[in-house]
Amino acid sequence: MITGQLTAVIRGRTPLHEGFLRLYRYDFEVEKHQGGIRRISWEVMERGNAVAVLGHDPNRDAIVLANEFRPGAFVAGEYAYRDNLVAGAIEDGETALDAAAREMQEETGLVLSDPVLIHSGAYVSSGGTSEKISLVYGTVDTRGAGGVHGNAAEHEDILTVVVPARVFVERVLSGDINDLKTLVAGYWFAQRHAAGRF
Repeated sequence: MITGQLTAVIRGRTPLHEGFLRLYRYDFEVEKHQGGIRRISWEVMERGNAVAVLGHDPNRDAIVLANEFRPGAFVAGEYAYRDNLVAGAIEDGETALDAAAREMQEETGLVLSDPVLIHSGAYVSSGGTSEKISLVYGTVDTRGAGGVHGNAAEHEDILTVVVPARVFVERVLSGDINDLKTLVAGYWFAQRHAAGRF
């Protein structure tokens, strides 16, 4: 049985690309599980942290999603226009709840009320990026919701999609929705929705 905490040290950091996404090569000295040290180089993407927002209209029992072009899905050979949670970067000085309200307004034109933190931040892929995504639930009024929104400075082109909560849950459970942050929040919602907690 192996006990205790292992250590790792950064020995170097080389910029490879610094744009919307920042990519660096790190040189590490990493303690091995059965003793000794190994030296490795690894590329890590850094882009800060983000928030994803599960907007729910409890009066209409509907969920708000954002449909936009997703380059990763397209490059992987899938249909590129995906229904996902409203999401975006947490800016310097913002809390996840502040960012959630701002992103909901920017991407759907809706006001997020009573936001609650579902998760404070999970790694998107801890082997390849330092980014963590916080998950937030909040209520919205979807009467009149729709249209195309987004931050013009970021050239966003986001269609607001409102679906009945039961349809959202069905899409999550069937695997029709395959965006990880949307799935995690969807399973959280499905459990509480089935228990009548909304």
